[in-house]
Order: sequence, then structure tokens, then C-alpha cells
Amino acid sequence: MLSCDICGETVTSEPDMKAHLLIVHMENEVICPFCKLSGVNYDEMCFHIETAHFEQNELERNLERVNTRQYETSDNREDNSLQCRMEVNSSIHSACASNHPKISAQSLPKDSTLKHKAFFSENLTESRKFLKSKEKQCDLSTIKGSIYETTYSPSDCPFCGKIEDCNQDMETHVKTKHANLLHTPLEDCDQPLYDCPMCGLICTNYHILQEHVDLHLEESSFGQGTDRVQCSKDLELAHQLQQEEDRKRAEESRQEMEEFQKLQRQYGLDNSGGYKQQQLRNMEKEVNRGRMHPSEFHRRKADMMESLAIGIDDGKTKTSGIIEALYRYYQNAATDVRHVWLSTAVDHFQSSFGDRGWGCGYRNFQMLLSSLLQNDAYSDCLKGMSVPCIPKIQSMIEDAWKEGFDPQGASQLNNKLQGTKAWIGACEVYTLLTSLRVKCHIIDFHKSTGPLGTHPRLFEWILNYYSSEREGSPKVVCTSKAPIYLQHQGHSRTVVGIEERKNRTLCLLMFDPGCPSQEMQKLLKQDMEASNLRQLRKFVGNLKHKQYQIVAVEGVLTSEEKVVNKLLKSLQLRRFLEELSISVIVGFLFSKF
Repeated sequence: MLSCDICGETVTSEPDMKAHLLIVHMENEVICPFCKLSGVNYDEMCFHIETAHFEQNELERNLERVNTRQYETSDNREDNSLQCRMEVNSSIHSACASNHPKISAQSLPKDSTLKHKAFFSENLTESRKFLKSKEKQCDLSTIKGSIYETTYSPSDCPFCGKIEDCNQDMETHVKTKHANLLHTPLEDCDQPLYDCPMCGLICTNYHILQEHVDLHLEESSFGQGTDRVQCSKDLELAHQLQQEEDRKRAEESRQEMEEFQKLQRQYGLDNSGGYKQQQLRNMEKEVNRGRMHPSEFHRRKADMMESLAIGIDDGKTKTSGIIEALYRYYQNAATDVRHVWLSTAVDHFQSSFGDRGWGCGYRNFQMLLSSLLQNDAYSDCLKGMSVPCIPKIQSMIEDAWKEGFDPQGASQLNNKLQGTKAWIGACEVYTLLTSLRVKCHIIDFHKSTGPLGTHPRLFEWILNYYSSEREGSPKVVCTSKAPIYLQHQGHSRTVVGIEERKNRTLCLLMFDPGCPSQEMQKLLKQDMEASNLRQLRKFVGNLKHKQYQIVAVEGVLTSEEKVVNKLLKSLQLRRFLEELSISVIVGFLFSKF
């Protein structure tokens, strides 16, 4: 709603307000004879004159009475006085036609009264000056005293129209009944002015200013209410967005925790026990399924406890004599093979109930160590050793960490392997061999070097490792080289030889811990067929993992070289971690397969 600042009337829109101002306040314009106020209708002008110019209007009435009495005694003075007063009266009635009814103060709304008083009081000074100029022109300077001291009667109240017989009664009536309308002082210099802090309007009364400011505040509160509604909607939207973000974060945290737990189980870090606990659980499952007799369960359990007590593998999954059987086969058959190089004797170790799913690294170390134990060149550093069981290997790696080998790898596995199913990789095998004074190197093949993601350079390196001179050598060569530990993402195997076929292609011969002992034992038959070698042969097109890493044994370390290789191990590890993609578990960096 909009309120007219002149008459206080309220309208619903700006077009209506413009029409109101044009019709009510601009057409048939009347002008105040005292202060030249315009833009109001007749009723508003009458109210303005009786409130803002009360003194001048009453004075004119008394002057007319005085002139009437003086007219009887002096014709000349009467003419002059009457002419002057009539000029004033004619000025008033020229603005307010006599046929319009008089309006009282009560006939207007309160808001309109306050606004008229606040506006019309500004023109009080001009009205007084106008009256004084008329007094000088008409030589009425002798008229003194308050207008209320005039004894002529009857007089009517300028505010409510009440008629009193005595001017003194009228003065009392005005001061008692209309005291709130008499705040405008008679003297200009004594009038305090109050500026509206919002629009700059000047008010002569503090109460009027206060009511005027309240109107501003009501309009402002309406606008603020609209703003608060919009602000409430914004806050609600922000709250919904925050809830959605929290929900997404909670879902991501849940998925991360599930992946973390999955990786913990995969890498044996879920506190579900180690080799011993898994062996017992799997044997119990076999008994429950009827695949194992209870007496067999107890016998195997007793053998396992004895093996763990002495720290030596019980040999239940070992297959020996395969290298010798391969030598015989290549001598008598394999017509499509031009040359073949074999490592020293190696025993194959299959994964058992206790390490199935995570023990390939330990089993490949057993294969490598079984070859070194049969090589006299390593009898000094490995004197008195036997192939250890998996828990013993874990203990040996922890001892190497305590000596200062591979501190980074130790921190990644929390310096603990025993009692866990944690995977080990090339770095742990290198650490263990170096602590035993076996000289070895880690070689990284961190990207493909052939078409379709193949690694021909890996094959060439292994060929150079086993053979220095290919031309003129016999078809089958049993070298003095130890087997090679080969690692890729998710698994590890042991390379025991390499074939060079007549078409110049290369083929690796590898022992896999996942291959059952029953299949490996077929290679020991005298009438071994070529189909039995499928589980050993791996061509270039069969190795397409993104990255590979090998551990190659090259001799024996002195005590001084052993200390130096502690630092070299760390350098090799950092290089591998920079170039090889490895799984990460909550800050733990793994190269476990």
C-alpha cells in the first residue's frame, strides 16, 4: 500500500497514486494567501489556514470589527482600514470559495493531520511576513496585544467550530481542548526544528517526527519481511546442499572403508591370523566336507606343529628332480627347439592350505634357496641352513629389518610379518638374500618394450643372464646360474631356464607355486610328452602385465659389501616405488604379490 504525503489517502499501486495526485491535488489548484501553498483541495486548504495561520486569520476578524466601530467616527480612516482588511479577506476568500463548507480538525484522519502540520509549519514564517507587510501598508501598527484579549464576541473555535460568548472562554477552550495543536510558537527564532534521519523532512515537533519515522519503519519492516522470506529460502537451500554433501562424503567414506578392508584381507593385514591359523581352518573345512579323514587331520596337524617348532619346511609340497628330467627330455626330443639353457637344480614348492592365496612370494624364495643350497659356491654363506617354513621366513625378514635392511619396507609393513598373511615381493626377497650375504640385484621392467604390451627386453635380459655365447654351444646347457625370481602385479614365479626355438623366438621355463605337485610330478616320467611342458613354457605374448621386476643372484657378498648393500637396497626400493604401480593401504605402500 502507498500513502499520499499530502492528504494521507492510501492506494494500492503507483499508477493509482499518480492518478490521485493529478485529480485531487493538481486540478483546480488553490493557493494559500499567506504562504503560497498549492497542490491541495479546498477542504485541505481551509484546514491548513485554520491550523498553520490561526493568528493571522483571527487577527483579520478582529480587525474587521475594529474597523467597523471606527467607521462610525472617521470616514477617511474607515475607508483606508476597510480597504486594507478587505484586501486580506479577499485574498483568503479568493482561495477558498464561500460556497464550500468549512472543515474542522476532527474531519481529517490523524495521519493526514500530522503530515499537514509537519508540512505547513514550514511556511509559518512566510505567512507572518505577509501579514506584517499588510499591517504596514494599512497603518495598523497601533493594534497590539494578544488576539485573545479582544473583547468582541461571539467567537468560534478555529479547530472544532465551537462558539464561545467570551474570548477568554475561547482561549481557555483552545488551550485545554486543542493543546496538542498549539505546539507551533508565535516567534520564529524560538522554534526548534527536527530533521527526519531517513528522508530529510523538517518537523517542528518531536512527537510528529517520531510518528513520521514510525511510518518509515513500517515500510522498511515490510521490505525486510520480504527479504527474510528470501533469506529463509536461501538458508533452506544451503542446508539441503550441505546435507547432500555430507551424504556423499559419508557414502565415499563407507566405500573407502570397504575397499580398505578388502585390501587388508587381500594383503593379509586384517588380523585374521597367519599361516598356522589358516592351515587349521582349511583342514577343518576339508574334514567337514568329507575330503579328509579326521585321523589325517590330526596327523597333518602334528607334522605342522613340529615343522613350526624347528622352523624347517615339512616338504609335503616339494617336488625335486625336475631340472634333471628336463635335461633328458631336451636331449632326446623337442625337435623345434634350437637351444635351451637351464639353471642349477631347483625344487618346486606348491602352496598349501596354510598359505593359499598369499604365499607365492615365500614359496618362490624357497625354490630359489633350494637351488642355492645345492650350489657349492654358496655353501659358506648358507652353511648349516635348510629350506625354512613360511613362519620362519617371516621371522628371518623381521631380523633383517632389525639389522637395518630396508627401513622403508619395514615401516610399510609395521615391522611385523609373523602371525599375518602379509604378501612379500621382490624387495623383501632381496632384503633376506642380502642379509644372508647373497649378492643379488633388482631389475625393473616398468614399461612395455614391444607391441601389444609385451616385454621382449625382459626375455633378452634373461637370455643374456643364462648364456654368454650362443653360437657353437650344445643344444642343452645346464648352467651354474641360480634361478630368477620374477614378480608382476598379483603374483610371482621362478624362472628356471629359457628356450631359443628354431624360428628365433624365445620361451621362458618357469615354476609356478600355484601349479599342483601332481602336475609337476608328471615331468619326472621317462616318457614325458611335450604337452606336459605347457605349464612351464611362457612365450613373449604370454607376459603382458604392465610391469615386471626380477631378482637375480650373482654371487656372494663380503661382510663389508653386506653393510654397503643396506643403503643400496634403499636406493633400489625408492627407484622401484617411483616407477612401479603399487597398491596403497592407508599410507602403507605395498609391492606385495
